[in-house]
Amino acid sequence: MAVTNTLRTRPLRIIAQDPSIEFDGRILTATVDVRAEALAAGPWGHRVQVIDYDASTHTLYAPRPGEDHTDKDGKFLDPSVDATDHDLLTDPRFHAQNVYAIVMRTLARFEQALGRRVPWGFNGHQLKVVPHAFADANAFYSRDDEALLFGYFPDANEKIVFSCLSHDVVAHETTHALLDGLRNRFTDPSSPDQAAFHEGFADIVALLSVFALPEVADKLLDLDSTSRKKSPAGRPTVSKDRLTIDALKNSMLGLAEQMGQAMSQVRGQALRRSANLEPDRKLLDSDEYREPHRRGEVLVAAVLHAFLRVWSSRLDTLGTVAANQLDRERVAEEGADAADYLLTMAIRAIDYAPVVHMTFGDYLNALLTADYEIRPDDSRYGYRKHLRDSFDEFGIQPSFKKSKIEVGLWNAGHTEQLQYSRTHFEPMTRDADEVFWFVWENRIPLKVHEGAYGHVLSVRPSLRTAPDGLALKETVVEFLQQLQVNASELAGMKIKKPDEMPDSMPLSLHGGNTLVFDEYGRLKYNVHSDITDEKRQSARIQYLWDNGYYSGDRNPKNFAELHLQRALDAENRNDLAERW
Repeated sequence: MAVTNTLRTRPLRIIAQDPSIEFDGRILTATVDVRAEALAAGPWGHRVQVIDYDASTHTLYAPRPGEDHTDKDGKFLDPSVDATDHDLLTDPRFHAQNVYAIVMRTLARFEQALGRRVPWGFNGHQLKVVPHAFADANAFYSRDDEALLFGYFPDANEKIVFSCLSHDVVAHETTHALLDGLRNRFTDPSSPDQAAFHEGFADIVALLSVFALPEVADKLLDLDSTSRKKSPAGRPTVSKDRLTIDALKNSMLGLAEQMGQAMSQVRGQALRRSANLEPDRKLLDSDEYREPHRRGEVLVAAVLHAFLRVWSSRLDTLGTVAANQLDRERVAEEGADAADYLLTMAIRAIDYAPVVHMTFGDYLNALLTADYEIRPDDSRYGYRKHLRDSFDEFGIQPSFKKSKIEVGLWNAGHTEQLQYSRTHFEPMTRDADEVFWFVWENRIPLKVHEGAYGHVLSVRPSLRTAPDGLALKETVVEFLQQLQVNASELAGMKIKKPDEMPDSMPLSLHGGNTLVFDEYGRLKYNVHSDITDEKRQSARIQYLWDNGYYSGDRNPKNFAELHLQRALDAENRNDLAERW
């Protein structure tokens, strides 16, 4: 049935974290607004198709009906609004709704942050989502299948656990599909940081998405609902003693423990380990944290610590409503707003990240620059300051430190030397050939290696809205370079060869540029990855040699295997050592 409703969003009920998180004895749920569209049965929309086929039992579950239910005023009705906890846990149609809503919510957050439509990591419009794909403790994104696949399994008490009902698991896998579309070279064999980034970034997006729900932020304030007090006016309150950074951190740890051990078979212990990780500038230098899963936890910990600092600082402006008590609803709102803003920063940073060979220091530069462009004044809540301080405590420094504007920003580079007269403004916002012409004309100031093959991977115009309401128009370009050499040629480029690598070994070096143009077609930032960078290329080749990449296993990272290793605590098992 065709939809004639003109509303742009529809409310859908979801499980706010996973069924193990309860509130007053009930599963913690939330109602989120997702884009309104003419749904077919599934749900099946223009970007997401839920196909509920269980390959383990060869069962095709009946799809959630696609027709739109509205009330007498034309407002959308949620078919699960009054469902019991038993229905939420056992009804496959709600499971289908849950994954559809969370995937669409995550997609919308990316598109809102980046100011444009965001593609999946494959050549197609619709991501297949399978809520009950197989009987196994796993969940993963598959580029080849163009799908997110969620498993189910019995816990220690033989109760069936559905990974499709965990908010952070669904958001995590959706983020893999979106990051793959934004930076598909981030799965290439590279440095330890890049190997860890896909997992770390997916955890950051998933966890901040969860904390951005006021229902979850409220849960973080204290896990014992019986201890709640009320103000003289009857509004729930929370003690200021529970709102220090240490107290909030303890609450986050408590929430991580409440998630239980069952779902940790799928998600690993990302939240518990990251929240429990004490700042240490030497962590990333240790052998334990060279393993990608553990290394990614350091990145997550740096962001989570910054989140707690921002939340605590936002509460300084709230007045007490009773002796040593703050309004609980306002405190939860401040926490959700802090998480939501950091989520926006985290996503926008991808546009300012290198094309290849991402390091955590690069990501910090990208985080700070992306936020500065939209909100130069950081004095109110100090998001950038808290991020710089938190990353520094975990030994992560900006890769570029010479900004004359603010510590940690990328530099615009030699823009005064660029030649614009032979290229045209309008095609530069959409045409890869026109952009390549510009790059070739300016290959010297852009530090493009003339002997390497170059290719414009993407041209993406963006329109973002600043807090003051003004529009920020940019065009983001990915330009990749590739150079084929033998190991014997590395010495001539001052790149160190692993001691046991034969001189005849063929190698592929990669570099490139992320170019950010303003609304007038002028270059603002050139995030350059030098294809002959001695330090980075030497470290990359040594890391890949040590991890067996050059032994013949050259496939990109398999997300199913990666998640299985994570669930099995692969860092403690020699037979599941990380490999590319």
